[in-house]
Amino acid sequence: MFFRENQLAKANYIFVTGGVASSLGKGIISASLAKLLQARGFTVTIQKLDPYINIDPGTMNPYEHGECYVTDDGAETDLDLGHYERFLNIATSQANNVTTGRIYQSVIDKERRGEYLGKTVQVIPHITDEIKRSIKLLGETGEYDFVITEIGGTVGDIESLPYIEAVRQMRWEMDIKCLVIHLTLVPYLKASGELKTKPTQHSVKVLLEAGVQPDILVCRTERHLSKDIRNKVALFCNVSYESVIESIDAKSIYDVPLLMRDEKLDEVVLKKLEVEYSGEIDLDSWIDFSEKLKNPKSEVRIALVGKYVELNDAYKSIAESFTHAGGSNECNVILSRIHSEEINDDNVEELLSSFNGILVAPGFGERGIEGKISAIKFARENGVPFLGICLGMQCAVIEFGRNVIGFKDAHSTEINPATKYPVIDIMEEQKKITIKGGTMRLGAYECDLVEGSKTYEYYGKAQISERHRHRFEFNNKFLKDYNKAGMKAVGINPDGGLVEIIEIEDHPWFVGVQFHPEYKSTVANPHPLFVNFVRAAVGAAEIVTH
Repeated sequence: MFFRENQLAKANYIFVTGGVASSLGKGIISASLAKLLQARGFTVTIQKLDPYINIDPGTMNPYEHGECYVTDDGAETDLDLGHYERFLNIATSQANNVTTGRIYQSVIDKERRGEYLGKTVQVIPHITDEIKRSIKLLGETGEYDFVITEIGGTVGDIESLPYIEAVRQMRWEMDIKCLVIHLTLVPYLKASGELKTKPTQHSVKVLLEAGVQPDILVCRTERHLSKDIRNKVALFCNVSYESVIESIDAKSIYDVPLLMRDEKLDEVVLKKLEVEYSGEIDLDSWIDFSEKLKNPKSEVRIALVGKYVELNDAYKSIAESFTHAGGSNECNVILSRIHSEEINDDNVEELLSSFNGILVAPGFGERGIEGKISAIKFARENGVPFLGICLGMQCAVIEFGRNVIGFKDAHSTEINPATKYPVIDIMEEQKKITIKGGTMRLGAYECDLVEGSKTYEYYGKAQISERHRHRFEFNNKFLKDYNKAGMKAVGINPDGGLVEIIEIEDHPWFVGVQFHPEYKSTVANPHPLFVNFVRAAVGAAEIVTH
């Protein structure tokens, strides 16, 4: 089908930079291009270069960085890696996210070991060499035809300069095996009724000053680009007319690959890299998913209860998992974010009675805990489908202990170290840890499911693997009390006996999980817990309707 025996002996490198403004969607454009290349039969991976000096986002407050995404190998990474996995249905790893902190740490470690033989360590060549080494790690595995590298931030940022310099060097060293896509903004000014190209021109000028000529311009816009506008951008930015790609605002991020297909972004890339390809592209399943999203047969309202609900990116993977589950059920999932600090026993019915399902989100710390517990009590007592994730599961255990078993003082030792009933306690291996970064229980762990449980039915198999990010766990000293009272441990880690999943047996749909199922939901494989949670919510909505 493809003529690639010799031409792709080595990976092609595609760099995606951004200009004019941040948050234009470099991650979505990168993932969309990767999806198109994958649909043509090529093997693709994507990596993110983040200019901040933190080693990773694991110690960052969500207000600073949004969601911290976790990979199978336990890397705490940028949330864009979630987009990469959701679009490509391929797991990422530590190698897919590189930060300035990691680059400098590696260089300093080499200097301390004497690997630079007494030379003065400088940004060029030592830092840029380390950046290039990190970029090439994935390409040198021989697994990929294309390595797409998204560079965080905006060109012109001081923090991004070493990365842009590394791109300049790689283009000089590798010739046609490298290509640069620059994502920019063409704003519409209502006062004059015009699209303005000057910000794009200035952005490209900044890149040129760093020695990098972009090959393709992807122009974010809220109005369609006319031929005249495209010609003007091409002329002033030194690119061909067909290399000016329109990226108009879309209702859903899942429309973007189809829009980029219509703009022939993948074809322009392949031609510029001199890679032969057939005219065939298989996007049938993606189109089917998109059509189901646009033409739902039912609708449900889900409450997401958490303490970062005002931040769109704080629960990004959860929101996208509901989109996948909605498509699978041909259902429009209306996700409403409810701040847990605003909930108490007196107003919980008023706030949550109109919802068909309640999800209590993960998190850390005391703020909003009692509101989460009130929301869980409401879901348990009123038969509302409930899903608790990580801290959400722990709150479900606390609520059940207090209000069903009679452990009035039940709590997590994270919040109340002096509680008489520490039903949630710090993991044994975490007790001596003082360094915060990268020290939690991170990454994929196996879980054995109890045959006959609802969760066993949802997964359809006896053993699963899910990703974790936590320090505290269900205290097995109380396991018999909970099983006897009706909260069953139905998922157990085979190595340490950690309780991974709990269910309430006489509730229509009540599941708590210590892991993060949202990290493994993709368009091609919606997560079974979210799919069945939405299905239960649809059933609850139908009962109310009738």
